[in-house]
Amino acid sequence: MGLEGLKRMNDTIQYIEEHLDKKVDIDKLAGIAYLSKFHFQRLFHMITGVTVAEYIRKRRLTLAAQELIASDSKIIDLSLKYGYDTPESFSRAFRIVHGMSPSQARKAKQRLKAYPKLSFQIHLKGEEDMNYRIEKREGFKVAGKEIRTSTKNGENSKRIPQFWEELNGDGTVEKLIEHSGELGVLGVCMEFAPQMDELTYVIGMEKTEAAPMEELVEKEIPKATWAVFEAVGPMPDAIQKVWKRIFSEWFPSTGYEHANAPELEVYLPGNPNDEDYRSEVWIPIIDNK
Repeated sequence: MGLEGLKRMNDTIQYIEEHLDKKVDIDKLAGIAYLSKFHFQRLFHMITGVTVAEYIRKRRLTLAAQELIASDSKIIDLSLKYGYDTPESFSRAFRIVHGMSPSQARKAKQRLKAYPKLSFQIHLKGEEDMNYRIEKREGFKVAGKEIRTSTKNGENSKRIPQFWEELNGDGTVEKLIEHSGELGVLGVCMEFAPQMDELTYVIGMEKTEAAPMEELVEKEIPKATWAVFEAVGPMPDAIQKVWKRIFSEWFPSTGYEHANAPELEVYLPGNPNDEDYRSEVWIPIIDNK
């Protein structure tokens, strides 16, 4: 992403701040970032931990709360100003963020706890060095089970863990472990569809001649150059932390670019709940170096 990419991402935050009482065009934000709508929303959520829509909603309700207690503006006018069709929908959203209705907030004033402004920062260097290796690998096939999931409002962040629970519960993961090869059990993000905000997620293993294929789909992983990052610690927190640092620290500080290829989570043998459990994230990169 580089320093210019950092500036563009921060420019999107400035655009949001200037349009909180207007329509915020996600396509415009993506254009400012020089990214597709799909990859902009994914990157934003990966770095901040909130979706673009959630960030905008909470910022709007913060400003609405400030205006509510500092002026005599009618609640219906504030509803329309900050993008709500009715006072009822505005009141429901307001209560979720502030813990009270707009009318109660106006009376309480000094007791109102507004949601603080989010600080969107991308750090060029984190508290710890990020150890990684560059690995070139020929294409291979993965056998496993798949789901198609939306990335809108972070839906994939909820659906994928549910998918793991389902396959752990029905014994699929245990079978994959039994027949997996050198790479262990894989989680694969692939078949990105930016226009529909969707991707396919596969839980599987590298296909071998001995791999049982009943009820499993087969997917092609192309020849690629990968940046491979190690995660140490219990799942899913350890690997989620690495994902975030890849996008918020590693890409900006190295200048590497993401290639149009699947992303891999490699789950090595061991107990995923152990403090020293090791897994890996494989990111496809454009090999210009």
